[in-house]
Amino acid sequence: MWIHAAVNISPELRVHNIPFPASSTRRHARERALELLYEAEMKSLSVADVLDSQTIPPDAYTSEIIRGIEKNLTFIDEKISSVSKDWAFERLAVVDRQLLRIAAYEIYFVGDVPMAVAIDEAIELAKQFSTEDSPKYINGILGALGNGNTTT
Repeated sequence: MWIHAAVNISPELRVHNIPFPASSTRRHARERALELLYEAEMKSLSVADVLDSQTIPPDAYTSEIIRGIEKNLTFIDEKISSVSKDWAFERLAVVDRQLLRIAAYEIYFVGDVPMAVAIDEAIELAKQFSTEDSPKYINGILGALGNGNTTT
């Protein structure tokens, strides 16, 4: 998570005072979106408040994900809950819940992200930031979302 390093380095320590670049890939954008959504939920802040408080503004795709989730939160949460019949959505770990939201947003609202890519990216982020069991669970939920099935 190199974005954190950029925020924590004081201007006088930067070489030639050149700012670190915002994340330029979609993978970094998803990771940054996860961080910001996590922060918003843990601090009980709105997405707008979290975005406004950033020293380094997130890139366009990160902002699109975050604002898109906020705008479509009820729809996204209902879709995820509909395929997670044996586990209350609210009981999920915050990281897992946010990863599911990011992937669901991409599946339903971002036309140029294939479902398999959205699922794989969520699994990879779960491996990096969540529990050992989370990637398997996230894969099952998102796979069921894609198939329109109900799972546990």
